[in-house]
Amino acid sequence: MTVAIFLGALLGAMALGMPIAFALLVCGVALMWHLDMVDAQILAQNLINGADSFPLLAVPFFMLAGEIMNVGGLSRRIVNLALTLVGHVRGGLGYVTILAAVLMAALSGSAVADTAALAALLLPMMKAAGHDEARAGGLIASAGIIAPIIPPSIGFVIFGVAANVSIGKLFMAGIVPGLLLAVAIAITWWWVARNENVTPPKPATRAEKLAAFKKSTWALFLPVIVLVGLKMGVFTPTEAAVVAAMYALFVATVVYRELSLAQLPAVFISAAKTTSIIMFLVAAAMVSAWLITVANLPAELTRMLEPLLDSPTLLLIVIMLITIAVGTAMDMTPTILILTPVLMPVVKAAGIDPVYFGVLFIINNAIGLITPPVGTVLNVVAGVGRMKMDAVTRGVLPFMLAQFAVMFLLVLFPQIVLVPLRWFY
Repeated sequence: MTVAIFLGALLGAMALGMPIAFALLVCGVALMWHLDMVDAQILAQNLINGADSFPLLAVPFFMLAGEIMNVGGLSRRIVNLALTLVGHVRGGLGYVTILAAVLMAALSGSAVADTAALAALLLPMMKAAGHDEARAGGLIASAGIIAPIIPPSIGFVIFGVAANVSIGKLFMAGIVPGLLLAVAIAITWWWVARNENVTPPKPATRAEKLAAFKKSTWALFLPVIVLVGLKMGVFTPTEAAVVAAMYALFVATVVYRELSLAQLPAVFISAAKTTSIIMFLVAAAMVSAWLITVANLPAELTRMLEPLLDSPTLLLIVIMLITIAVGTAMDMTPTILILTPVLMPVVKAAGIDPVYFGVLFIINNAIGLITPPVGTVLNVVAGVGRMKMDAVTRGVLPFMLAQFAVMFLLVLFPQIVLVPLRWFY
């Protein structure tokens, strides 16, 4: 009965067109009513406590770093470097997109920010070169969702807070899976674009490559500073976010000089707007999470999945399929916040490593950003590239299937995540 009220209130509020954050609050009130403990003070207290978290400070600073990099020229230099390195091979612009996405993912951790930059910079070039518009848009969308996997990742920060799991370990565990997703996209691009009659640009000279590398050196230092600092214990993930934002601000204003003081207010406001949406979602979800615990929903779910507890692989497959279904209708952040408190007790009861599960869960939610009908990243590509949504959806399908294949490969072979984690951390 409790599960039915939880899902009914949440889905009912969403069906009425209510924003996710308010739907979560309605869901919390419905649970309070069912438990006969309706109290506005409990609602307000948990709403405030939900956002009162030091690790969550990483979110606004990583968002700010992403905004600064896009406006301050760091993203453009990364794309330029990728263009000089692999732009000349057959289908080179596609590989440029993938390489640039990986490098940018190590800078910001925001799928939306990275995808918007890639679409603005590379989609016109790919269309002008003669690549199929839908296929190019699908490639950019699928490459953009590498950002929540490769550290620093906003998705890992939110999951780490919701699940009480080490964010530093999540960051390190995401490196190899993120690179595997990039390899899967590259192989798929080679397959789907092999018959396109597109003349690649001329190979860059050694001087042009060196010049591009020199111009992007300051940008490339950012992920090195963050990862080395985390591995050596110099700073926490939250402090790493502050370092990333300050470093990006210094490079954009002092070194590259593409970000003026007059532009700063607009950059701060843009980052603040995005942050406020995420933080309100987190705060509202914590109300539901507290009531989920009080209502003992995780124990009910554990009883339902008890036959699968002895088979962790089968349990993970079922959880991944559930998450895929939810991801088609819901954005990444609310999915993480709603499912994490429900699933984590089941995962722990089955003896599954929480960090390993977190990587799989975030990969699944990242792919959810390109699954129709919601597909936030698909909407970004369609909006920036002025394309029809159905064209981007058609173009992204082969890349999305390749990424799902990687995810289930990680389900079957956990060592792919756990062995590198032991080395990195």
